[in-house]
Amino acid sequence: MEVSKESILEQIGKAKRGKQKAFSFLLDRYWNEVYLFQLKRVNNEYEAEDITIETFSKAFDKIETFDEVYEFSTWLIAISKNIQIDKFRKKKASIYSNTTIESEETLKKIVDASPTPEDELIREQNLAELLRFIKELKPHYQDVINLRYFQEMSYIEISESLEVPLNNVKVRLLRARKLLAEIITQQH
Repeated sequence: MEVSKESILEQIGKAKRGKQKAFSFLLDRYWNEVYLFQLKRVNNEYEAEDITIETFSKAFDKIETFDEVYEFSTWLIAISKNIQIDKFRKKKASIYSNTTIESEETLKKIVDASPTPEDELIREQNLAELLRFIKELKPHYQDVINLRYFQEMSYIEISESLEVPLNNVKVRLLRARKLLAEIITQQH
């Protein structure tokens, strides 16, 4: 079904006012376009999906900056392309830095990489603090975070487990991560 440009602009306006249904509409409408664009670029389903999620997260965070003179899909693709380029550069820099002579010398000087009891205690305290922050979220956001990051379920498995559409899972996860980041920022 073809959706008119006016209808899309109306949904963008609603999203700028924070209406959740508008975000869901935009995600449903443009998900495949962004995902397939990335899949062609990176040739890896998981990486394409992660970049697509990050694209929508960034776009939704900055939606008030969208200029309606342009096509929304073009704006999303530009964001997606920049995210993919940044990830590629970071990966390339990481590979390069890991192959330098200095890093090899540094690795030889490392005595023991196993965590000390102090490291374990810090990790456990950080995890406990993170769990406290997660408990401040609404239950449906807690559920999706728990299933994705602690039980390591795929989006499809989460969708089946919660009996909600796949795109709703993606939107909930985007919103949950954003809200969690806000809570953490406020607490620190």
